Amino acid sequence: MSIDLKNLTITKAHEHLKKGDFTAAELTQAYLDAIAAKNKSINAYLEVFKDALEAAKAADKKIQEANSKGADFPNLLGIPFAIKDNILIKGKTASSASKILEDYTATYYATAALKLAQAGAIFLGRTNMDEFAMGGSTENSAYGPTKNPHDLERVAGGSSGGSAAAVAADMSLAALGSDTGGSIRQPASFCGVVGLKPTYGAVSRYGVMAMGSSLDQIGPFGKSVTDTETIFNAIRGQDPKDGTTITEKTYSPKRVGAKKPIIGIPRHFLTGDGIDKSVMEAFESAVETFKAKGYEVKEIQLPNVANSLPVYYVLMPAEVSSNMARYDGMRYGLHKDGADGIADYFETRREGLGREVIRRILLGTYVLSSGYYDAYYNRANAVRRMITEDFLKAFQSVDVIITPTAPSPAFKIGEKASDPVSMYLEDIFTVTANLTGLPAMSVPCGMAEKLPIGLQLTARHGDEAALFQAGKEFLGEIE
Repeated sequence: MSIDLKNLTITKAHEHLKKGDFTAAELTQAYLDAIAAKNKSINAYLEVFKDALEAAKAADKKIQEANSKGADFPNLLGIPFAIKDNILIKGKTASSASKILEDYTATYYATAALKLAQAGAIFLGRTNMDEFAMGGSTENSAYGPTKNPHDLERVAGGSSGGSAAAVAADMSLAALGSDTGGSIRQPASFCGVVGLKPTYGAVSRYGVMAMGSSLDQIGPFGKSVTDTETIFNAIRGQDPKDGTTITEKTYSPKRVGAKKPIIGIPRHFLTGDGIDKSVMEAFESAVETFKAKGYEVKEIQLPNVANSLPVYYVLMPAEVSSNMARYDGMRYGLHKDGADGIADYFETRREGLGREVIRRILLGTYVLSSGYYDAYYNRANAVRRMITEDFLKAFQSVDVIITPTAPSPAFKIGEKASDPVSMYLEDIFTVTANLTGLPAMSVPCGMAEKLPIGLQLTARHGDEAALFQAGKEFLGEIE
């Protein structure tokens, strides 16, 4: 049979593999053909792995063995994945889209990647991103921007733009990304796919290049909420190599709604001039859809939420400046000779790091410096706690909080490149989930002039299930 990549999901692919409609090798080849046809114009992949077909053939042997016994097999066995370039796969290049790690080969697996490999997933290649995940457009990649499959003149979002574009352009069935301030959800919104930022600690960060250690979280992209849930269940769980990971029993979320989650809307946060009219129209339509499906909708207050963006842009650069110190040209990656050891360090970083990375290192070093630590970093942490308390209080009366994912549809490539503040404002709705550690998911909720718009759903710590239930009903995956 011909493989309909456009309408294929993990659930459908699994059933086809069970029935023998096509093999994992044929499915993988279909995606490799799509990559060959489209990637030159989209630039979603930095590298396509040469052993993908070999891995697919190995998966076929396991599938054939299971089918011969009339047994089921793991949902991800034989499923092609794209992996963000900051997630380590043993033996593969992992550059974080930076010149400083251009020739770095991973010596071990990230836990999330290893879990996918053990489930039988096929790694198609590594995807483009903003350098070291610093950006919201994938324009900061050292290897050129990723273009939006819906309009090649527009950005795919960031920092996980390559992963989102790969799924949206049918160059992969699913993908992994990382999310520090919206880097899964915003590109999911721009590209019209589903993207999940799990509860902080739900997925191990071991083997993922750190940007902001108290903010980073690994999560999936999928064509459906069901697919995203399947991937999340495969990669979640406590990891002795990451002390911040949690178990499924760490949180015991208690719902307010008896049958359906109660929806909360922070109306006071949706009145800014920077929110595109088309985004608000799609949002209001989404609210009506929830009401039509029997959901109770309430207005809520988040008194300190307006401070989220400035708090994030104090704390995140501070953690960046600390995490980036390891890229010194001495242990791995690019090395440039200077007059002495210190000069080596400066020359390596000057040659190997891009402007946005340098900007954030400088900002972070400043807010952590003597005389400014209390004025900026400590104060930002205090407000972060207040924002978290606001959300926890709101969850005493609602189960899921909804907002737009981004204030606008995808903008044109280069449109905001010279205005960092304008670019940072793209994160206004997404940074809250990272500051609070709450799970949040973006689902498609409409189109504006052929550009996708996303709806963000946020739930209590550990209650991804509420996101999945509401998201599936919203998209019509369950009635």
